[in-house]
Parts: sequence; C-alpha cells; structure tokens
Amino acid sequence: QVQLVESGGGLVQAGGSLRLSCAASGSIFSGNAMGWYRQAPGKQREFVASISSGSSVEKYADSVKGRVTISRDNPKNMVYLQMNSLKPEDTAVYYCNRVPRGTYWGQGTQVTVSS
Repeated sequence: QVQLVESGGGLVQAGGSLRLSCAASGSIFSGNAMGWYRQAPGKQREFVASISSGSSVEKYADSVKGRVTISRDNPKNMVYLQMNSLKPEDTAVYYCNRVPRGTYWGQGTQVTVSS
C-alpha cells in the first residue's frame, strides 16, 4: 500500500519552531532519498530539503538553509523536518515524497507563520 502521511504543522508566530513528521510506506521509503516540498497559495510546489537513503547527504533550498534540518529514521520509515526561525514566507502546505518526487502525494500538513 502506497502511503505518505504528513503531520506536525500548525500556526506559529514568526521566529517560532515546528517539527514536521512524515510516515511513509516501505515502497516509497526504502532505499530512496526522501524530501520535503511545499506549496504556498497561488504558487507551484517547490523543493525544501532532501536526505539520502543512508542520511549521509542533505540538501536544502537556499530559502531555508540554516533554519531547517531534515532527518530520517529508517527502521520506522519516518522523515522529519525541524524548522526554526520561521518566517511568514514559510507559510505553505508541506509534503514529503521520495527524491526524485513520485506521482503519489499525501494530504500535506499546513504551516502558517504569522508576523
């Protein structure tokens, strides 16, 4: 069964922190790099961060570099995104997926940052 379930979003003031979680089915997770993506209203979905299957390589979009950390727990098929120093422009629905992104998407988790 293909499954991606994101959680951990919410409403936070600028400067605050959130930790997003993603539970993935083995067919998507195992052996694949995983990533976080986001889509703001009226904008295309964009890459945020990725992590290799063995956690040795992390990549970040310039817009979040230094404020966000991606991690994964392979035995649990989980991916996390720790977001600090949040800005209003981080407001979006956040999704996880493998890298390169697959065609199946979960429901995402809403992150809203107030100024």
